[in-house]
Amino acid sequence: MKVLLTGASGFIGAAIRDQLDASGHDVVAVDALIPQAHGTDTVPDVSVHRLDVRQADTWVDLLRGVDVVCHQSAMVGAGVTVADMPLYASHNDLGTAVLLAAMEEAGVKRLVFASSMVVYGEGRYVCATHGHVQPGVRTVADLEAGRFDNPCPSCDRALGWELVDEDARLDPRSSYAASKLATEHYASAWVRQADARAVGLRYHNVYGARMPRDTPYSGVAAIFRSSLERGESPRVFEDGGQMRDFVHVTDVARANLASIEAVAEDRLAPYEAFNVCSGEPVSIRDVAQMLGAASGIDPVVTGQYRLGDVRHVVASPERARQVLGFSAQVGPEQGLAAFVHEPLRT
Repeated sequence: MKVLLTGASGFIGAAIRDQLDASGHDVVAVDALIPQAHGTDTVPDVSVHRLDVRQADTWVDLLRGVDVVCHQSAMVGAGVTVADMPLYASHNDLGTAVLLAAMEEAGVKRLVFASSMVVYGEGRYVCATHGHVQPGVRTVADLEAGRFDNPCPSCDRALGWELVDEDARLDPRSSYAASKLATEHYASAWVRQADARAVGLRYHNVYGARMPRDTPYSGVAAIFRSSLERGESPRVFEDGGQMRDFVHVTDVARANLASIEAVAEDRLAPYEAFNVCSGEPVSIRDVAQMLGAASGIDPVVTGQYRLGDVRHVVASPERARQVLGFSAQVGPEQGLAAFVHEPLRT
């Protein structure tokens, strides 16, 4: 099978390329090598076409004969400031739209693309008295007072969390989240308009070898890891009780391979979205402690907060398991212990 892979030199894209190569697929590798994703010391791979997805209409010939596009290129991170909004809209929204138009011109009808857990905003919450409820935005007054758990809108008691499935309400809380949801909407519209098929993979917190080093756009695992390398304690926001799912990059690559092969064989509905997660929830405080244990450095729980952060979002892995046949092989306890020693990208 011939697969065009955007973002092929990136953290996740490189892992997907390894899986595709090992499975004998013909990979057309494309990457713009933007500094936010690759740093400034990246040595260009001569096998990668250095092209910008926002100009995909100029590389239609590269798409001809391709069976599936695996779209991983994106501006990533939570959005450091409001000033970042044009970057997300340009790389993620416009880039996806231009790519889909170019695929239509080249006659490519199959797509697998990277989405994110951030499209959910807050996760799934339950009150012991009122059942499932939708919390509002946490107030500055509560955050300043150290009241980090979402309160029930009816009785003000702290809410508990449950696993989020793919049918949950979508409520992006950052510029990055808004751009990833826009990507899903463009792909869904393209499926209908082009009589095509697409799979959106909602990655949870991805970590592993070749992850970008400490930048404002890195994941929290890399930020904690970089602190440890400097001999500093990882700094944990809020009380560290935020629940997340950490999924190893090799499992993310396996989920992409399964999706590429399934969509190429028309084994799925025209448009599908799947959580890609380990299925083993872990608190941010525990992540910092797991990483710090190997270095003998304890984390510091700061009580600080960031507006727009969500309290809990933890995924259900069931739809991916049942429909794709995908289950993660690397649990967070095993994977995070190994991550302490894995090379990062500068």
